[in-house]
Amino acid sequence: MDLENDTYSNFTSEELAKGKTSKALISLSLSVLTIMTTVINSLVITAIIVTRKLHHPANYLICSLAVTDFLVAVLVMPFSIVYTVKETWVMGQVVCNIWLSVDITCCTCSILHLAAIALDRYRAITDAVEYAQQRTPKRAGIMITIVWVISIFISMPPLFWRHQGNNKEDECLIKHEHLIYTIYSTFGAFYIPLALILILYYKIYRAAKTLYHKRSASRHINEEVNGKISSIVAKSPKTPSTLCISEKSISDPSTIEDGEKVHITARSLNPSCQQEKTWKRHKISSTREKKAAYTLGLILGAFVICWLPFFLKELIVNVCESCYISPEMSDFLTWLGYLNSLINPLIYTIFNEDFKKAFQKLVRCRHFL
Repeated sequence: MDLENDTYSNFTSEELAKGKTSKALISLSLSVLTIMTTVINSLVITAIIVTRKLHHPANYLICSLAVTDFLVAVLVMPFSIVYTVKETWVMGQVVCNIWLSVDITCCTCSILHLAAIALDRYRAITDAVEYAQQRTPKRAGIMITIVWVISIFISMPPLFWRHQGNNKEDECLIKHEHLIYTIYSTFGAFYIPLALILILYYKIYRAAKTLYHKRSASRHINEEVNGKISSIVAKSPKTPSTLCISEKSISDPSTIEDGEKVHITARSLNPSCQQEKTWKRHKISSTREKKAAYTLGLILGAFVICWLPFFLKELIVNVCESCYISPEMSDFLTWLGYLNSLINPLIYTIFNEDFKKAFQKLVRCRHFL
């Protein structure tokens, strides 16, 4: 009997030790994620504020997105770490209500910011001339205000309905007890913005592709016209037939006389040189298309991977009464959504050379205006 008790005691001690180790690792991992999210979003906000070159209405939307993700990291993630590790809510229902309101508002606002940025980019590429005049700081401010107002309207009703239910002191969550309530919250916060983002980025990619093809066709026509001119001028014995001059030297009239311009242009337009230029331009156009597709793929892929599992869980569990998801899986899906707040500033700035230079100066602690 004593042997059985000793064995049971040792087994229980090992379980407790493993449980403490796993909780310590989870706590450490989530804390690192929170710190990284805070630092990177702070870097984006600071770069936009102190760098004049980044003072552009399009970047104001990115700055507002970074502020939203920063609030998620500072006001939402730390409380979630405590709740996840302790597996019970220990901070009272007042703090719970505040935390839930901030959580839903900021996460919804982050998602809606992605839709606003997609809309801004769509207008910029499909109506470039007119939208360039309308793309002002005031307009960006109005878009940001609308995003926050919609987020508040989406997040407040769930909290109001929560007050009407019976809530345990040791838990902090919103129970979706009605189908209309579930549809309202999930579709307003995710599914409608997701549909809008997918449609806009598909149109952006198609518009960019069409624009590249139009530019290539225009260049091809210009090359044919210039080729005819070169065939006439090439009859001159003074014109070398094997020389290629770069476009930059042609476009710079400061170093040549008027009489020499035709001569240099003719040299730059010999057939072999033109074929090489045409091939290079097609290659550049193809590279741009691939880069645009790659960037859009990253944006959409990160957004869908981070948030779709969470909102599918919310919809399925609350519509299907017999469906069950463990607390561990629920926590994992929640933190997968929070991960989007770390990925957003990386994706929206990593392909921008101005942001890269600003980050380098900030990291080197250089003060610049």
